[in-house]
Amino acid sequence: MEIDQLKLAIKELQEEEAKSLLFHVLLRVNLLRETAYSETEFISDIKNVYEMVFKISRERSESSQHREFHMTHILFGDSPAGSLKYALKKMGAFKKEKVISFWDMFSVGPVWKLHEKAGQQARFEFMQKVMNDEHDDFRDYQKNFYETMDQIVSIPEDVPITIWVAENAHEQTGLRYVLHLLKNKTNDIKVINSTKMFTEKFNRPDIEYFAIKTGEIIPEKLQVIYEESKAEASLSQHERKGLEEEWAALADTDETLRIWQNEKIKSVREDYYDQYMINTAKNLQIERKRAEEPEAYMKSARLIGEVIGHLDQYMGDTFFEYRLRKLIEKGVFEMEGNVKAMRYYSVRLKG
Repeated sequence: MEIDQLKLAIKELQEEEAKSLLFHVLLRVNLLRETAYSETEFISDIKNVYEMVFKISRERSESSQHREFHMTHILFGDSPAGSLKYALKKMGAFKKEKVISFWDMFSVGPVWKLHEKAGQQARFEFMQKVMNDEHDDFRDYQKNFYETMDQIVSIPEDVPITIWVAENAHEQTGLRYVLHLLKNKTNDIKVINSTKMFTEKFNRPDIEYFAIKTGEIIPEKLQVIYEESKAEASLSQHERKGLEEEWAALADTDETLRIWQNEKIKSVREDYYDQYMINTAKNLQIERKRAEEPEAYMKSARLIGEVIGHLDQYMGDTFFEYRLRKLIEKGVFEMEGNVKAMRYYSVRLKG
């Protein structure tokens, strides 16, 4: 029965693939609610997601076989990597093009001397504080960081590289770090700005959507962007050197948060968004009072979701949950429950 095959296919999904599929289902629900995206388009796209699960399962064994690659793609996050893998499969290119995913959030945490052991250790110590580590996420994070670095520096010099970035501090910082790792290699390197290409190709007068991160773009549109980008020029030596110099400047900073402003990376203090979170909580408490909600405390996930939902930056929920815990420690918020994980506690402003 197909339902049994579906259960098996879902069980075999890797975490990055499962997260990518779930994200694209929820994104389409959001588009259906808030834009002119039609129910017909919604049903068609959900059918594509359904078929994607089976296709990934069918090609699992093939993807693990040793082979030579004609192209290596580097992306920053599980969701965009999963989407691109699916797009490559649709293009018939998956067997010849490798996808490397950097599992990190480069807008958060120190990047001081990150290309050296001392800087890596400083970053790991900070990120261990940020992660509310219920499921050994930090240990996996540290392991994946080094494995990804090794994959990048091990790319053969005759294999061209495509780096995917969007208009956010996370992916733009990651781009500069990766180019530093590759600075002594002669590979042909192309950078695809997914935000700009998405806007050029898909925005219409009745639907204007700004893709803050590459992971927001569905596989079918990533495929179009990739095919269109093949005519674009690779980075010149001058451009590479300029981005490498920007990395050197970033690697000399002490700040632990970065934002994207006027097409530049700006380093700021980690409490940069604290007041914004406080103001968001005030507004939510007013709304809750008007709605006569009985609970005195709001779920921490609701507050953090509201903060992220109205922000044109990309830091991820882990960072904002970390700052919420800091504000609890300072007595700005009161809480009930257990802060071992976001879902276990609720908060309200003190006083």
